[in-house]
Amino acid sequence: MEDISVITAVHHPLRRRIYDYLLLYGTAKVTTLSRALDTQVGSISHHLRMLERAGLVERADDPAGDRRTSWWTVARRGLTWSAEDFADSPADALLAREAQRQSIRMQIERLQRWQRRHDDPAFAAYDASNTEITAWATPDELRDLSTRLLAALNEWRVAVDLEDGQKRTPIFFFAHAFPTTP
Repeated sequence: MEDISVITAVHHPLRRRIYDYLLLYGTAKVTTLSRALDTQVGSISHHLRMLERAGLVERADDPAGDRRTSWWTVARRGLTWSAEDFADSPADALLAREAQRQSIRMQIERLQRWQRRHDDPAFAAYDASNTEITAWATPDELRDLSTRLLAALNEWRVAVDLEDGQKRTPIFFFAHAFPTTP
């Protein structure tokens, strides 16, 4: 189970963009993040420290050895959690549900941006996937499914050879599993 501080830290809109940038591009300095995300350096630094406290990012050595610049990298990849994980604490459950709503809004916004850009020649070769299934599961089986999916996604991500010279674009995969009715 994730700590609530991790969940709330990553579900702030700017912190999520910082985290996603570092996931995609690797180690970066604060000024690079500031330019890429069109945000003030001071704001980026503040939010990096919040992500650092949650254990999601960490300081990195400057590749050139210059100790005057601040470099950051991802400390861990991927999160799997449910608002139900926090049922024992009403305050944490409330925070978790709001983070879940924020996450769903962000996911839907990304999907809608993709749909608007679908005719963009830069993305013409990409076809967004739609994967779904309806089945039966206990709460423990559903948690097991989430754990297995995250492991499979990370295995796939690591297997992609980024040095093979092929042109790639960032992708976003999200899945939700929840009780339903037909």
